[in-house]
Amino acid sequence: MSGHQYDEGHTIAGWTGCAIATAGAAVAGVGIVGWRPGIWLGAVIMALAALVAWGLHLAGWGKPPGVRAADQWGLRVRDRSAREGHVGCLWCRLAGRRGVPVHAVAVPKPAVPTPRADSQADLLS
Repeated sequence: MSGHQYDEGHTIAGWTGCAIATAGAAVAGVGIVGWRPGIWLGAVIMALAALVAWGLHLAGWGKPPGVRAADQWGLRVRDRSAREGHVGCLWCRLAGRRGVPVHAVAVPKPAVPTPRADSQADLLS
């Protein structure tokens, strides 16, 4: 469990994407040293890492940037807002998920009783 509220990247999607990209970089490095097909294979593996991380993010295993509630800090906790999309997230926008900004959600205001005209007249006299 993370010890701070801003734990961006400390997710299943982040760690999996990083591991696959590291393997791709290693294969590309071997390609640079001498095995020429390794350069292209490493590039393909790194592109695959981005796609896998994106898929996991959309499935709820990645989390949006910013402050989250304490029950959402853990690595193995799925994101509850992934289906709607994250506001300002490029990857969610590319998938057609826009997200709803918090300030755009209509919050019903409590009904305030309005004074009747005859009660105001009683108060003035």
